[in-house]
Amino acid sequence: MNFDPDLLAPYLLYALAGYLTGSISTAIITCKLMGLKDPRSIGSNNPGATNVLRHGGKKAAIITLLGDMLKGLIPILIARQLQADIIALSTIGVTAFLGHLYPVYFRFKGGKGVATFYGVLLGFNWIAGSAALGIWLLTAAIIKLSSIAGLVSAFCSPVIVWYITQSQIMGAATLLMTILLTWRHRSNIKNVIEGKENKIGVKKE
Repeated sequence: MNFDPDLLAPYLLYALAGYLTGSISTAIITCKLMGLKDPRSIGSNNPGATNVLRHGGKKAAIITLLGDMLKGLIPILIARQLQADIIALSTIGVTAFLGHLYPVYFRFKGGKGVATFYGVLLGFNWIAGSAALGIWLLTAAIIKLSSIAGLVSAFCSPVIVWYITQSQIMGAATLLMTILLTWRHRSNIKNVIEGKENKIGVKKE
């Protein structure tokens, strides 16, 4: 059986589009435009909504949160309009997520991916994404730890996505993102074990 490179080209384009979109750092751009300190230089040094909330306030954090979610959601919505198949949708979702973690525009030093993760899930299926967000909100409200709430939600997400979409490919893509998200939170896990993890709303001096 001969390999046809033309069949691979669209998937590569989707992957590139997802990665380049995901590489846009909402936290860094928002803080710069609002005259705030670079989130990579303060607190947890993480360019994400939680760190921005602690040091830049609610407005900057909300903008960061929405921006990070949209860069996971919008590429998938555009791909759907282009009649992309399940493989392409999963590819663009994973690469958008990777772009946030390792952004080409910022020397491959990105955030931990929770908001972009939810944006991707909402793109996969709005019910699955909403369920994952609901688990995060409930867990965060109970334990007041954003990182652990994100991990609990992420651990549940592959099963949720697979069950609702009935797609093994999307389920596998979600599992891959969950593994990467867990790896990016290894320092948070260590802090929780040592009792050093900051709770939601508490500024880190």
